[in-house]
Amino acid sequence: MIGIKIEKDVSIPMRDGLKLAANIFRPEKLGKFPVIVAFTAFAKDGLWSSNSSGWGMSYEPYSPTVTGSATFEAEDPAFWINHEYVLVIVDPRGFYRSPGQIRTAELDGLVGEHAVLYQGLWARDMYDAIEWASTQEWSNGNVGMSGVSILGFSQWRAAALNPPHLKAFIPWEAMTDYHRDVMFRGGIPDTEWGKLIGRHRLTPNPAWPPPESQDPSAPAEKEEDEFLADITAPALICATWSSHGTHTRGSFRAFRKISSRQKWLYIHGRQEWAQFYTAEAQTIRKLFFDHFLKGFDDRILNIPRVRLETRETLDKYTVRHEADFPIPGTKYKKLYLDATERRLKFDKNSQPSKASYDSTSGKAVFNYAFEQDTELTGYMSLKVWVSPEEADDMDLFITLRKFDRDDNEVFFDAWLMLGRYPVAFGWLRLSHRELDKEKSTPWDPYPKHVIGLGEQVKPGEIVPCVIPILPSGTLFRKGETLRLVISGIYGGGEIANVPFGFNVSVNRGTHSIYTGGKYDSYLLVPLMPSH
Repeated sequence: MIGIKIEKDVSIPMRDGLKLAANIFRPEKLGKFPVIVAFTAFAKDGLWSSNSSGWGMSYEPYSPTVTGSATFEAEDPAFWINHEYVLVIVDPRGFYRSPGQIRTAELDGLVGEHAVLYQGLWARDMYDAIEWASTQEWSNGNVGMSGVSILGFSQWRAAALNPPHLKAFIPWEAMTDYHRDVMFRGGIPDTEWGKLIGRHRLTPNPAWPPPESQDPSAPAEKEEDEFLADITAPALICATWSSHGTHTRGSFRAFRKISSRQKWLYIHGRQEWAQFYTAEAQTIRKLFFDHFLKGFDDRILNIPRVRLETRETLDKYTVRHEADFPIPGTKYKKLYLDATERRLKFDKNSQPSKASYDSTSGKAVFNYAFEQDTELTGYMSLKVWVSPEEADDMDLFITLRKFDRDDNEVFFDAWLMLGRYPVAFGWLRLSHRELDKEKSTPWDPYPKHVIGLGEQVKPGEIVPCVIPILPSGTLFRKGETLRLVISGIYGGGEIANVPFGFNVSVNRGTHSIYTGGKYDSYLLVPLMPSH
């Protein structure tokens, strides 16, 4: 084992004269090593502890939650220093030990998530830190980035600046649009998520005063597809079936939209942080960095671009590799809603019918029992004709669930719903039903706007809308059931004790779902090439 040399509150100069505070972990031996950089809003000195959100979950025995060696959501020094890497964990401008003012955007979160993504307000400082790290006596000049959540999504805008010494990066479960991914999913505002995040931000305690004058970077506003297209560095992106409402949508979109010639997508369906610290995940990240930061070990080049898990039960899943995502050859089929029989079926209904429910407590349920083993892996969408009978708008919460042959629900895993996660989720406020035609596909509809009033309807008016359902990968055996739940409340009222909350609803009175005849309501599902 190689000893670890730890230096705390190391100053990293920025181009305007301000100095950021960093912790540096490096091998206790002479040499020049590749460097992994991460910026965190939750304090570089904030190690995993019983106060962390993920404490007590199913980590491997040697994970940092046991060893106490890693900053929250950052790489584990106990692993990387032993493989002759240097870790640099930085407090951003105005956070914890770094001086300076925190600049946030309008409608931002408590740690400035929208400013980080949309305005790129961390990107210039991250560029400077990367270039500083490349010139240190212990550096071989090759720098990477890695980390989970904000340690991941802060990487997009920094990578888009293409720092000369950034050779590769690993955004692990990293959203790309704070409003679309978290705070206004489908136009429905989340009133509770920011409160959870705010509890984990430490009070600033700068290691030194700021300079007399500062010139922090100005907002450089860009939509997600714009800054993703600017990225050319090799990337290993982690996406998950189990983080709908935080990182799933953005991670998958980033894989599709970045310009990097060399990119990989690691997809899993379990707990966010626990998976990050597994031996398998650390091994694939090491293979990636060994090639791009150390210049040896070409095995990563022989691994197909996409690693994915297909879930069958909470504990049973299979892993395979694919050439791309969505999986080449995927066939998209329409399962039509039948409000009379409350079923999903491949044949279109000739007779119109409707299903109604109380918008504040009810739901409409549609089932499909599979006639053969069927894998649904990829994007889904729901086209549905709806009417808010007594209101001018409506919030639609979509939940897909799996039931076994005995009609018992089959749950999956996620950090925010331990052992109770359904197949997939979708959200839409009806007034935000207009799609961006250039960015939309039938299987991935893209609402044009998610903030503001949108286009309201007349009470009782029947209109169509298309709702994106976030990617998932699930195997259904013959006789098992896919259940579609449409409701005015999250999860159809069957989900409790999660950090999401939607307490500013437009719902009032009865909602109706129309099917059959001219009302071609359907669930678009991805069938694998073998089906």
